Amino acid sequence: MRVLIAPDKFKGSLSALQAAQAMERGVRAAMPDAAAALCPLADGGEGTVEALVSLPGGRSVRISVTDPLGDIVEARFGVIEPKSGSTRRATKTAVIESALASGLSLVPPAKRNPMITTSFGTGELIQAALNEGCERVIVGIGGSATTDGGMGMAQALGVVFLDAAGVEIGLGSGQYLSDIADIDLSGLDERIGKTEFIIASDVRNPLCGPDGAAYVYGPQKGATPEMVKRLDAGLANYAAVIEEKTDRSVKNSPGAGAAGGLGAGLMAFLGAQMQSGVEVIMDAIDFDRRLKGVDLVLTGEGRIDGQTLYGKVVSGVAGRAKSENIRVIAIAGEVTADAKPLLDKGVSDMHQFVRPNMTYEYAISHAGELLEEETAEILAEME
Repeated sequence: MRVLIAPDKFKGSLSALQAAQAMERGVRAAMPDAAAALCPLADGGEGTVEALVSLPGGRSVRISVTDPLGDIVEARFGVIEPKSGSTRRATKTAVIESALASGLSLVPPAKRNPMITTSFGTGELIQAALNEGCERVIVGIGGSATTDGGMGMAQALGVVFLDAAGVEIGLGSGQYLSDIADIDLSGLDERIGKTEFIIASDVRNPLCGPDGAAYVYGPQKGATPEMVKRLDAGLANYAAVIEEKTDRSVKNSPGAGAAGGLGAGLMAFLGAQMQSGVEVIMDAIDFDRRLKGVDLVLTGEGRIDGQTLYGKVVSGVAGRAKSENIRVIAIAGEVTADAKPLLDKGVSDMHQFVRPNMTYEYAISHAGELLEEETAEILAEME
């Protein structure tokens, strides 16, 4: 039997690679003669780079970049080299997690303030990807510490923002959004026009308004109610100047408000297209080719629930496998009742390894061995 092991991370306990390795041990225990291939996955958010660089053809590039507070932090991005026999056009692809340069986890709680944090480091990661000769750049956005609309990111790539007096504005951050009166695009990196940019995200918030970047996500980044109002007004001004200078309207574009408006900046200055994170990642690694000749797919994540149907790894894997009539078994720490519709979406069976009376702390600390044991038990019953 040929088994493809393609889980997401088990948040708080296992990376996608660690989960895949635990499942593989379970496969070996139950079916020693099975041919198992590991394909750890992600949806564009946390863990994406780690998952993809572990695959054949993937590698990691480490560089020093500017963190949200303007200090220096070591970050990395993934590079996927084109493979012979690919079902897609051979393209050298970079995969970037904006959170590794501009993430909330990089800012101590006492210093969180979206008026002063910047996305400049994400732009430095993009520039480094261009320096690597990548023709496609996937930017997974989420978990950001910023609400600068991607202003800092754009500055790192050569965009200059000017105030009403024609003076260049400082390092991009939320406090300067209302000051923007003009944008000079003459210094924008020329390679951008020759590169395909994709935003891997399932967030569909607009840039401004009650459902926008400031009101929905600002408070969790440290914004007070007064800051939220200022940021929202600043983002509206930013969008108006962008439309005037680029003819691109981003104010109400679905996903423009993702990552503090980084989505808007990527759309406006890089011409990036918003796509479902897991679908983008599966295409980048040519997941359809990996399915060829497979008899069984094992997937999973920490918790499978009603939200799993919407842009998560398990649902994405199930959809691809269903089209090939391949059985899919999903394993999680917990499976809730509202996940049942997944059984109509390509998942054949769902299992959880958390048992009655098992504490959360125990499940987290023993997730690897529990996942291994559950996998072995499931496959032993198939023999």
